[in-house]
Amino acid sequence: MSTDPRNDLNVRIERFLAEYPPATTERLEWLRARFDAGLAWVQYPEGLGGLGLPRSLQADVDAAFAAAGGHDNRSAVNGVGLGMAAPTILAFGTEEQKKRFLRPMWTGEEIWCQLFSEPGAGSDLAALGTRAVRDGDTWVVNGQKVWTSGAHNAQWAILLARTNPDVPKHSGITYFLCPMSDPGVDVRPLRQITGEAEFNEVFLDDVRISDDHRLGAEGEGWKIANATLNNERVAIGGRPAPREDGMVGVVARNWREHPERRTHALHDRLLGLWVEAEVARVTSIRLAQKLAVGQPGPEGSAMKLTFARLNQALSGLEVELNGADGLRADDWTERRPESFSFTGRDATFRYLRAKGNSIEGGTSEILKNIVSERVLGLPAEARADKNVPWKELAR
Repeated sequence: MSTDPRNDLNVRIERFLAEYPPATTERLEWLRARFDAGLAWVQYPEGLGGLGLPRSLQADVDAAFAAAGGHDNRSAVNGVGLGMAAPTILAFGTEEQKKRFLRPMWTGEEIWCQLFSEPGAGSDLAALGTRAVRDGDTWVVNGQKVWTSGAHNAQWAILLARTNPDVPKHSGITYFLCPMSDPGVDVRPLRQITGEAEFNEVFLDDVRISDDHRLGAEGEGWKIANATLNNERVAIGGRPAPREDGMVGVVARNWREHPERRTHALHDRLLGLWVEAEVARVTSIRLAQKLAVGQPGPEGSAMKLTFARLNQALSGLEVELNGADGLRADDWTERRPESFSFTGRDATFRYLRAKGNSIEGGTSEILKNIVSERVLGLPAEARADKNVPWKELAR
């Protein structure tokens, strides 16, 4: 074999496509074979969908299969699974958990959602009150979760629950892999300002989870959750993209196609936001290079913060650029989509949907704290709840 991993990878891809041509191979068979060949996520270990190669080579693999007409693994529907649950299970799961969950997750056979936030524990996630009580080899879980994207499509969830109320809030949390098929799981839609209900609230009533589906040690949930949240913020705001990708591209095309809408003031704003978007894009490339040799850190919080601010500013500019047309919504019918696009539908939808960008994946206020303390090294804010048992905190 060649000493250049890129050459070896190209040979593997050619052999795979010769054996499993997408045009004549059933979708699920093709996806399972791709996983087994180590061409799902090449940076993962052999036997778990990868080849132990640098993360940076994954883009080459995806491009080659896309050019060959390869089958889609429902990545648009399974963002939580692929972007958050998978790297967390890889880092903290047992060998049995990795073998059980990673393959059907990558092939799209099992869709995942995230049961973290609660009505009283959103920005202060560590204050969560959902309880898990040990009963032999199972845990009995009761509580309520909210803002759960895609729960109506999911077969599994990553779940945080309090297993010890007698210790400080960060110490008594345990991380579980929760079956959404349990009869005690009740998923209810949350209709958003856009009219869609991509989010849900989830009620957990005596949900039973096998101890085999506990991820990490009891009480270790906060540490594992931080790894998940770092991956989430990278997935939301740190994805390398081509120039004028996303909202800045939508607004730039609008500007070019409608010269009659231009003013000097709007031109000045567009140029400023275009430059900021380009700085963010280049920074995301640097972040991707860091990820190729390590794990996501607090830099992902800064990128997600920038993503939210730019999306909101650009969507607002687009509405102004469209004048009266920018106030017209195409449809406000309630729907529960499988997936959504920040740049989908019309300008009004984009403007309203962007409001959620500064909430989901960590509020902008909390992310500013993370950046100030973990990136800039500024003193942490005073905390009245430090070293206080969770059960004694005011709620």
